[in-house]
Amino acid sequence: MRGGGLLVAGTTSDAGKSVVTAGICRWLARQGVRVAPFKGQNMSLNSYVTREGAEIGRAQAMQAGAARVEPSALMNPVLLKPGSDSSSQVVLLGKPVGELSARGYHGGRQQTLLGTVVECLEELRSTYDAVICEGAGSPAEINLRSTDIVNMAVARAARLPVVVVGDIDRGGVFAQFFGTTALLSPEDQELIAGFLVNKFRGDVTLLEPGLDMLLGLTGRRTLGVLPYAHGLGIDEEDGLRVSLRGAVRESVVAPPAGEDVLRVAVCAVPLMSNFTDVDALAAEPGVVVRFVDRPEELVDADLVVVPGTRGTVRALAWLRERGLAEALARRAAAGRPVLGVCGGFQMLGAHITDEVESRAGEVEGLGLLPVRVRFAPEKTLARPVGEALGERVEGYEIHHGVAEVLGGEPFLDGCRVGSVWGTHWHGALESDAFRRAFLREVARAAGRRFVPAPGTSFAALREEQLDRLGDLIEWYADTDALWKLIEQGPPTGLPFVPPGAPPGVPGGPPGVPGAP
Repeated sequence: MRGGGLLVAGTTSDAGKSVVTAGICRWLARQGVRVAPFKGQNMSLNSYVTREGAEIGRAQAMQAGAARVEPSALMNPVLLKPGSDSSSQVVLLGKPVGELSARGYHGGRQQTLLGTVVECLEELRSTYDAVICEGAGSPAEINLRSTDIVNMAVARAARLPVVVVGDIDRGGVFAQFFGTTALLSPEDQELIAGFLVNKFRGDVTLLEPGLDMLLGLTGRRTLGVLPYAHGLGIDEEDGLRVSLRGAVRESVVAPPAGEDVLRVAVCAVPLMSNFTDVDALAAEPGVVVRFVDRPEELVDADLVVVPGTRGTVRALAWLRERGLAEALARRAAAGRPVLGVCGGFQMLGAHITDEVESRAGEVEGLGLLPVRVRFAPEKTLARPVGEALGERVEGYEIHHGVAEVLGGEPFLDGCRVGSVWGTHWHGALESDAFRRAFLREVARAAGRRFVPAPGTSFAALREEQLDRLGDLIEWYADTDALWKLIEQGPPTGLPFVPPGAPPGVPGGPPGVPGAP
């Protein structure tokens, strides 16, 4: 097999496309297939830097890990990083190319990128045995079909079979499957090869009559019913799904190795980015991580993390409005641990000059670290390696702010003053020995009898989670049918489900959109 492929679409956002794509990649990799993930356009504040210095969605980096291949800019040629409710930074082939409003992007720029998206997909298909593509949102967003570069436009250009995933835990999945198919043009419907039910709880035999009726209505089989799986812990894509006051992960971890636990509070700043930085902390036995948005929630925290953000100045104002800035200052004065990462590091500094991101000009920081930050037009994208607390550390950098460190102790190209640390490095806490050394420092400063578990390997835990995704596909999906679709393409003779795309939508009847 060479150049096979499949597109995983969803009835809605968060239906489980990322999980299913990663699971199929891991299942194929186990079979010895050279497989790569692909998503033509991704909207996410959670990104990653590849070894060649390209920025892509972190979900695609996770899927590359599931496929056991190195992430590449080809796997996510267009990345949109929201900067407000109406505008995003456009990252093309790993490099930022400008800021556009939603109207400006969908009004013309998006469609010009379809050629680039298809070229990247074809390059991957010429290199790998199979490419598993992920759609975005729903393929039946009829208001956006004319500018689509990630769902049916890609499937049609590459003649890919499409499997539609629906989240049954939310209810209404049969109407979603039927409606998604029935709103597509005849040409698009020809590629809809089947359905996958996700997040099912209970006795699957009770579901089977509905699946049979769905087959009768659409002429398409359901290719699997995936059970609800708790605590998958994969890298999030579109936003922070956990409650601000909920645990960061549902997974059960071992009891603490010492007498005490460590409580970590993460400030849920606006436009929070790369909040996966705290996943490695949450994976540690005895470490409890929560996202917070009120000053009283910092009182019993042993460590407060101020995370990255796509809006440093906006997040700084939010900290002040909420009273969190004063709470952080009190913590620093009392010698209680605070860690700032990327945008959080910038906010902890003394002064910010920003004529790029917010265009706010001169802004006073929190003054907890001797650092001055100036935003540069060029984005820093790097994969640094260094040492801190006597241990080797690897990380990645994604930022416009350039920090001038004027004092303190060196710390991962940032600095430390007492119990306040700041760095631009994302992912540093995934380095196991460094994470344990850092937690020992936090426990000492917090007066906790906490002992890091000696054997925790974040990389091994991540592999276990990816294997769980592969198990979901291998155990609960019709892998013979999936294999046939990947190898042979869309099946022939699939029936048309009326009414099809409305007038004015590509492939639909001519006329004015919305006309009767």
